[in-house]
Amino acid sequence: MFLEGKRALVTGSTSGIGLAIARALRAEGALVTLSGFGDAETIAALKDELSAPHIAADLSTRAGVEEMMGAAGPVDILVNNAGMQHVAPVESFPVEMWDKIIALNLTSAFDACRMAIPHMKAGGWGRIINIASAHSLRASPFKSAYVAAKHGLYGFTKTLALELATSGVTANCISPGYVWTPLVENQIPDTMAARGLTREQVMNDVLLAKQPTKRFVQVEEVAATAVFLCRDEAGNMTGANLSIDGGWTAE
Repeated sequence: MFLEGKRALVTGSTSGIGLAIARALRAEGALVTLSGFGDAETIAALKDELSAPHIAADLSTRAGVEEMMGAAGPVDILVNNAGMQHVAPVESFPVEMWDKIIALNLTSAFDACRMAIPHMKAGGWGRIINIASAHSLRASPFKSAYVAAKHGLYGFTKTLALELATSGVTANCISPGYVWTPLVENQIPDTMAARGLTREQVMNDVLLAKQPTKRFVQVEEVAATAVFLCRDEAGNMTGANLSIDGGWTAE
């Protein structure tokens, strides 16, 4: 277990991609802190399973991120995964949703990083992994806030990599295509309404149409990539955007 004794914080880790990453890091010996929302029974079970504390903070606010980072304490591995989506044309996109998506998907990563970096630099080792999206490299209609946030997250990651290049701390993006998670499932009704399509049409003609492999990305595939980025063999890998998208961005 090569991460024995390392402390990891994974945001949005009570379900989906974040939970898979938390499990994979824990399997390699990392001491994991969970952050995210969910019902009390599910969270209690995850805390027991992973021997992990849980922090329920609203990361769409700066105060919430600061609360989380204070409760987590110094971390060696930071995975910024928390995110949300809303689907609507620009002219009718709710401004409050724009603000919340940018805050959660982008600004929270900035705030978490600025608070985590001093400890990583002092220790001469750290891993920052930002879960972006194929939408950090490509745009789709009706997802203006999400696309803007994910493009911004990739740019932010590159800046981190340059600033931390000689410190022993790496910063990378993982950009999945469509992963079958609650985030994807929950946007289907909005996409149906925005495009006038059935559920089956959204899945086959909108979502999987983007991915030449014609299958959803699995959370375990994303988690395995995150674990690799924590290895010493990945120590010279920084500023990268690793696509796991079934060939979507190869076009």
